[in-house]
Amino acid sequence: MGVSEARVSQLVSERVIVRGDTGHSWLLGYCERLRDQAAGRASSELGGLNLVQERAGLAREQRMAQALKNAVARGEYAPIGALADVLALASSAIVDRMDQIEGQLRKACPDLPDKARVTVLRVLADSRNEWIRVTSKLVGEHVAAMAQSPDEDETDLESQS
Repeated sequence: MGVSEARVSQLVSERVIVRGDTGHSWLLGYCERLRDQAAGRASSELGGLNLVQERAGLAREQRMAQALKNAVARGEYAPIGALADVLALASSAIVDRMDQIEGQLRKACPDLPDKARVTVLRVLADSRNEWIRVTSKLVGEHVAAMAQSPDEDETDLESQS
């Protein structure tokens, strides 16, 4: 067969060739193994990569990447960091406006009793705090859900494509 005795022993242990068979059957078994290796079918048996599975995995990753690009282009997807930044800016703008209400109340209603003004400001402060609490909670829950099941997002992207 043109191989060393050590290689013959290895082929016997891998059951590519059978001890006691003819040289012709050894040669056929050895050639069949070489054809399988060349086609990528036998590499997983040798502890290497399975070429078919690797190609399928690459195709899946490419499909998912394209689905993600399409979702971004359609405006259906944005990184959580960008969404958090936008939400923080929007919240900041609301808080800034609410902080101006006290001065505007004093100008618009100078005769408004202090008790009424304090009540209005307290309700606004409670509303602002609830806004921040709820948005923080929702973002935290969404990030936690993404961390626990990253495959669901991939499945969502695959179903969109």
